[in-house]
Amino acid sequence: MIRCMIVDDEVMAHQILETFILQTEGLTLVAKCRNAMEAFARLEQQDVDLMFLDIEMPLISGTKFLRSLSKPPQVIFTTAYAEHAVEGFELQALDYLLKPFSYERFAKAVARMPASAAAPAQPEDAGSLVVREKDALVKIPYADILYIEAARDYMKVHTPGRHYLVLQTMKKLEEALPPALFVRTHKSFIAGLRHVKQIKAESLVLSQDISIPLSSLYKEQVLKRYRE
Repeated sequence: MIRCMIVDDEVMAHQILETFILQTEGLTLVAKCRNAMEAFARLEQQDVDLMFLDIEMPLISGTKFLRSLSKPPQVIFTTAYAEHAVEGFELQALDYLLKPFSYERFAKAVARMPASAAAPAQPEDAGSLVVREKDALVKIPYADILYIEAARDYMKVHTPGRHYLVLQTMKKLEEALPPALFVRTHKSFIAGLRHVKQIKAESLVLSQDISIPLSSLYKEQVLKRYRE
């Protein structure tokens, strides 16, 4: 399965590319980003085989972003400006899609993907959450995260040995976590599914006999995910 990322500041482009990816056998969408900074952060957290990259974006252009990557995934440029085509191919892009493009043209571009380009499959919990703590980036293995708790303007990421204090919203943090491994249990809590030992009426019991709240709003999805 080829893991795809969309990097584009246009909502319409996201919708079109997502539709095309979903209807193409062998492709799976693992990340959607609105600019290069978001994309850089996601590449630290997520294995990506193929990136659909816009060129004209705020702050950092797609070409400058690609030049900054030491080990970039395969790239198909998507842009409304034909004059960037030469630079795109100089950067060894697989293809250059000029907006608006058809599904047939999209499929032709994807067909250029080398058969060996997809990274070997890894256990889903082999990845890490990359967060900024104080003045440094820290990798927290998914498997170590017991739960995440909102603490005013910060999030506390709890692991068996310690907790990390992260300046980020609950929504953004939830979006950065793989849904197969984590579930929202309360407006202020996210639990690591592998650590859930027992589900009670209004709480979850995790490893180390830790109890966190379970609200009625999230109970159904918690039960569903726990059974999967």
